[in-house]
Amino acid sequence: MVKPSRAARTESKTPAADKAKSTETKAPAAGSQPLTETELEAVWKTFKRTRDENLRNTLIEQHMPLVRSIAERVLQTLPKSIELDDLASAGLFGLMDAINGFDLSRGIKFKTYCSTRIRGSILDELRSQDWVPRLVRLKAHRLDRAVRQLEGELGRAPNQVEIAKALGISLEELQAHQAEANAKAIFSLTEKWDDGDEEKDMEKVEILADRKSTNPFDTVQQDDALDMITSSLTKKERLIVIMYYYEGLTMREIGEIMELTESRVCQIHSNVMMRLKAQLERTQETAVE
Repeated sequence: MVKPSRAARTESKTPAADKAKSTETKAPAAGSQPLTETELEAVWKTFKRTRDENLRNTLIEQHMPLVRSIAERVLQTLPKSIELDDLASAGLFGLMDAINGFDLSRGIKFKTYCSTRIRGSILDELRSQDWVPRLVRLKAHRLDRAVRQLEGELGRAPNQVEIAKALGISLEELQAHQAEANAKAIFSLTEKWDDGDEEKDMEKVEILADRKSTNPFDTVQQDDALDMITSSLTKKERLIVIMYYYEGLTMREIGEIMELTESRVCQIHSNVMMRLKAQLERTQETAVE
């Protein structure tokens, strides 16, 4: 039997060695299929040895679905004004830190290691944008937890004394905690209002009540009352009543506008009040009869 020469044996081993080497160092193109466990392990080993940026980008690309998944879970507990892409961007920084700090010799899975770093990075970003101090949020969580526990034990909503006793604080401290807790939430007025009608696209600011505006029903009632009260008055008397009670002018200002003395305006006003009082008394007597 003829044995192959040393050169032939070396040549036959070369393609396999080259293939293993290429598997170990070559990064897949962007948008490629997920790597197998063997391929991913080879990329990790080569990256830790060479710190090649292309391999680093490959590792980032392979674990981006995990970042997205963690961001989606965090988003479920947040207001609708928070965008998923913002959370994913924050989680990406956590992923990059995890890739740089991962130690292959520890024998743990990278997914387990990086999940905590990704979630922590997202929460850090949320805290950095939070205008409420962390201590206030801790007090609010403690208060909410105590209230829920008392509701379960008592079968009803607890009163202030019971809550204060459960927390081990005085009523004054409890009221201070509740005042701080009420200020722990902030809402976006540009957030869409969900009223169940998909055809209507409204923002919350469009349905926000303006408590300083005049109630239209009150305005109508005031106009009706004014017409009834002043129906028996002369034009001059009506103007004096309107300017004094509705416009808030003084007797002196009314006199200047109507070219009358202040004393004359006061006299007309007194006469009007006397007549209106007598008219009101007659109306009440008629109603009683």
